[in-house]
Amino acid sequence: MTQHVKDRRAVLLSEAASLFREKGFARTTVRDIAAACGLQSGSLFHHFATKDDILFAVMESVIADITDALVAALADCHDPRDKVRALIRTELQAIHGETRDAMTVLVFEWRHLSAARQKEILVLRDRYEALWLTGLEHAAQAGLTRVDAFTLRRLLTGSISWTVNWFDRSGPMSLDDLADQVLALALREEGQAIT
Repeated sequence: MTQHVKDRRAVLLSEAASLFREKGFARTTVRDIAAACGLQSGSLFHHFATKDDILFAVMESVIADITDALVAALADCHDPRDKVRALIRTELQAIHGETRDAMTVLVFEWRHLSAARQKEILVLRDRYEALWLTGLEHAAQAGLTRVDAFTLRRLLTGSISWTVNWFDRSGPMSLDDLADQVLALALREEGQAIT
């Protein structure tokens, strides 16, 4: 795949993610996506066979991007608390940064994937989730939480994902501040007894 084709594909996925987030997958047409990219409707089919394929590609791409970001963030962490903070901060960045549209689509437009495509995405998501579960298990082993890793991850997934509906990056709280607040909810302070 040439660089030009990769760039065109990246633009197409970005515009599609933005439209899917704004209008919803069902209400977004191929014509809408093509117009946002400055293409004729038929030109989209050079890259993707169907609108469903575009949705899948948006989700596949963002999971790969955030998994890579998590691996990079964790590489610099050795303390269990720092690892959990890195997980939280990286996920918040994905939800509120450049991949915001795609992350929102991943969370809220999931039901529009076919059963077969959902299974494919779940395989990709499992690697990402394994990074989270390992980090949370290490925190539990260090005595920083008494909540099992699976339950804590589900709770954090919901609360972090929901920030897309209320957190304002231009407001008084920074993303780092928000990460610290989520961390304070997730883990006890060092030396604090677990009751």
